[in-house]
Amino acid sequence: MAVPELIYCAAGNARFAKIAIEAGFTYGAQLPNTVYFHPEFVDQNWKNPDLEKYAGAVAQYQPRLATVLDWERLEQLSAVLDWAETIAAYVETIIIIPKVVNGISKLPCFVGGKPIRLGYSVPTSFGGTVVPLGEFGRWPVHLLGGSPSEQFRLSRRLNVASADGNYCQLMSRYNQYFCPDGSANFAKNRFWPSLRESDGARWGDGSDTADAPYEAFRRSCEAIWAMWHGLPQRRYFAHTRPMFA
Repeated sequence: MAVPELIYCAAGNARFAKIAIEAGFTYGAQLPNTVYFHPEFVDQNWKNPDLEKYAGAVAQYQPRLATVLDWERLEQLSAVLDWAETIAAYVETIIIIPKVVNGISKLPCFVGGKPIRLGYSVPTSFGGTVVPLGEFGRWPVHLLGGSPSEQFRLSRRLNVASADGNYCQLMSRYNQYFCPDGSANFAKNRFWPSLRESDGARWGDGSDTADAPYEAFRRSCEAIWAMWHGLPQRRYFAHTRPMFA
């Protein structure tokens, strides 16, 4: 299985972005938002789409990969393709996100001379794709959001070419980092141990240590990269039993 391009997608925080890039991730962001590095992948605000503002930002940054308006209703297809035509001159690959069951067969392979990649919005509490996995066939797929473990699971059934997310940044708020094999059996959540559970009290309790979220995020990026590349997981665990009763 070819390893997909792994993308950290979040605007507004230069330190998190730098850590992800140093770990091997491509940088991406939702536009128009504040970015601190050149984004190779960009996404539009699917809850509040604005083609004029988005197209202007895409033209400014000229990323390799860019999504367009989510295809949520059958009658939207012409609008989705209009978005694709508008940004085609500024990108290498266009990502169309089909959320219409039995709709993928209606999509072209190219728009404006640029290849189409299908976006699969990993189902979460915020939404997601309801299209059955089988409809994606051998189309190249971009995974949008979701947890690292769920994205990895989906790669067994989809032809995943790229995957973006910032789930591990959300978990870093609680000073928790990703443990792909669930071997942190001392932790409350063995797949997401906290720094204090694994390292001891030097990290404090909660977020009172300013660097703790960034250290948790760094470890997650390292673990996600290792998981996808089949590399050994680095062990941080200083404790083999629960620290707290």
